[in-house]
Amino acid sequence: MGIFEAILLGIIQGLTEFLPISSSAHLRIASELLGIGDAGAAFTAITQIGTEAAVIVFFWRDIVRIIGRWFGSLTGRVARKDPDALMGWWIIVGTLPIVVLGLLFQDQIETTLRSLWFVAISLIVFGLLLGVADRVGRNARPLEQLTWKHGLVYGFAQALALIPGVSRSGGTITAGLFMGYRREAAARYSFLLAIPAVLGSGFYQVFKAVRAPEGQTPMGLTLVATLVAFVVALFVIGLFMKYISKRSFLPFVVYRVLLGIAIIVLLSAGVLTPEGGVAAATATTGGSL
Repeated sequence: MGIFEAILLGIIQGLTEFLPISSSAHLRIASELLGIGDAGAAFTAITQIGTEAAVIVFFWRDIVRIIGRWFGSLTGRVARKDPDALMGWWIIVGTLPIVVLGLLFQDQIETTLRSLWFVAISLIVFGLLLGVADRVGRNARPLEQLTWKHGLVYGFAQALALIPGVSRSGGTITAGLFMGYRREAAARYSFLLAIPAVLGSGFYQVFKAVRAPEGQTPMGLTLVATLVAFVVALFVIGLFMKYISKRSFLPFVVYRVLLGIAIIVLLSAGVLTPEGGVAAATATTGGSL
């Protein structure tokens, strides 16, 4: 991977992280088309730090208020049923599934599940689920009505995004729509819920890359991609929130299905190879990326 590829992948990460079309799938596909194999789960997780930094900047006031009210509820200065204090608890509850499942299935996540066959199928299946949820959801429930049970459902939906092609925002938003939440409410909670999980995963991968850099994308290039992703994501979040407040997710559904079909066609024709992981990349480059 060179500087051009790193910048391009950073742009793709920033553009796709918050849209319900799966950033990890697009990074996986773009890496293959650029001829650099699979950039890897570590590269994806670290570049997501950039996009989550954009979330923190965009929702800074909300985040500071939630954290402050949550700590206040622990000391008795704030009522335990305060909406912001409860939101702090629901984010913690919603984060548990992805932590547990991420640790249990780490090997599969970094290898088998990155196959482009899985990516294509996930894009189509979960795209159709998003379309159904957007069609049948009541689009009426505000975020203030969130409960710990709903937070847990959101959490398991987020955990599905460990599979490239599902989409973190797409999975959680789909769950929210099925439960009757408004589009913007489902998206807002999706973005807030992703912060601890993504930052935890990203910094864990940074730690692993520093300790065992062999076979990893060079950290300098990864950091370039992360910075680019941050800048691009800042613009995308605001546009996406404005869009979904008035319009449906149908364009994203159509895009996901068409992209999934295109990947299947390219795989069947031999244009793309399903496995572009570390082993394939190592064989091509003589042992380093």
